[in-house]
Amino acid sequence: MLLLIPALLRAAAPPAPPSAAAATPLPAGQTLVAFLGDSLTAGLGLPADQAFPSLLARELAADGFAVRVINAGVSGDTTAGGLRRLRWLLAQRPAVMVIGLGGNDAMRGQPVGEIERNLRAIVVQSRQAGAKVLLLGMQIPSNYGPDYTGAFAAIYPRVARDLHVPLVPFLLAGVGGIAALNQADGIHPTAAGQQKVAANVRPFLEQVLRQASPSAPAARAGAGRPR
Repeated sequence: MLLLIPALLRAAAPPAPPSAAAATPLPAGQTLVAFLGDSLTAGLGLPADQAFPSLLARELAADGFAVRVINAGVSGDTTAGGLRRLRWLLAQRPAVMVIGLGGNDAMRGQPVGEIERNLRAIVVQSRQAGAKVLLLGMQIPSNYGPDYTGAFAAIYPRVARDLHVPLVPFLLAGVGGIAALNQADGIHPTAAGQQKVAANVRPFLEQVLRQASPSAPAARAGAGRPR
């Protein structure tokens, strides 16, 4: 289980995005994938090219997926902050939206119902804009109390089930709580930890990309399947 220290993830509210932004035209056949998240998505403490969205972009390209990635991870962000930023991000017209938010809400003791409402709104608005959605599940340690911990963990499978979106069960599976894969703060993955996070996400993202793009490469036998 990941050891989370609230003070280390606390940050000032992220700056408001531009009020209007034109989408950059994509080359024919290229799929735009947007990652809406917090410091885990941003790759806090590492060069930008070592964050798991960048790792996934390179790995997918090597396997024949024509993708361009937007890493919209903001350290300290919450589901409410992500919802406020969503309109700007959707203006870029992503074909796939990967949503990785909620951990900071939980550490601040936000009501579970509020977290869930925000996540549902992000999913619904993303799909209304034409994007396929992939939800990244999160968990918090048991020292937040069994009732709150369990209620928080249950948000993600419930939203995924009710709104029929694929779910990575736990973004930090095999990383959280493992000292060798986390930086000195015990929260944020090292470069090796980010590689494991990318491996957790990749099979689910490949499936979504195949739904979003007819030109995506076919699945290889035994590969690209969520485990």
